[in-house]
Amino acid sequence: MTSVTRLLLIFIVAFCAIQILPAQEMVTVKRGTYIPLYGNDSVPKVVEEFQIDVSPVTYSDYQKFLLENPAWQKKNIKGLFADDAYLTRWGEEATYAKDMNSDSPVTYVSWFAAKKYCECQNKRLPTTDEWEYVAMANEDEIDARKLESYNAEILSWYETSNTELNVVKRNPQNYWGVYDLHGLVWEWTQDFNSVLISGESRRDVNSDANLFCGGAAVGATDLMNYAAFMRYAFRGSIKARYSMKNLGFRCAKDATTLP
Repeated sequence: MTSVTRLLLIFIVAFCAIQILPAQEMVTVKRGTYIPLYGNDSVPKVVEEFQIDVSPVTYSDYQKFLLENPAWQKKNIKGLFADDAYLTRWGEEATYAKDMNSDSPVTYVSWFAAKKYCECQNKRLPTTDEWEYVAMANEDEIDARKLESYNAEILSWYETSNTELNVVKRNPQNYWGVYDLHGLVWEWTQDFNSVLISGESRRDVNSDANLFCGGAAVGATDLMNYAAFMRYAFRGSIKARYSMKNLGFRCAKDATTLP
């Protein structure tokens, strides 16, 4: 085989690989305002228009990422970017356990790895405000947080075990056309611990995230929103290199970067 033929075959294989890796479907979330759980309740926060993945990143999605970016495979990942639990349900290469469904949300992925995945898709992780803004919608209303049924349903999920084994897009879409913000896994956000801890976790050596549980109600705008309290408490208790069985992610994109 000549060197020219070899290069041609490499090009064809690379081209085919690109062709079979369609981008995750996204929806546009229009500019709006909302009252976050923490902040000045007299000043609604503006969330600018952006796009977000309709569902969490799956095992199948992440496997393609690992094949294209071997530095993020389990055997190659640097300890700075992930703890020992990273890709617990995976082998040394880019293969996940046979009993895992390819359409289930990928978990045991650190914040650093999730961030890198999104960057490789020309996207980013959603901010906490963006995530909470989209997640406050039910099937019919942009803000359903005052509905007892809405909060009760979310809390019932928090009490259910092993929901991360279910597949994506089995629950109804919300108002924006987004699936599974509640009901499957917790999700990383870009600024996951910025409410009570400033900056990225590794820099906050003098901060005690455990204080969140005792002081969570201080400054909260809705003392009855237990589901949101649990999310903020969870985010405030983790670090960027953590990898957990019920923690996944999805990507977002600025409206200004859309074609």
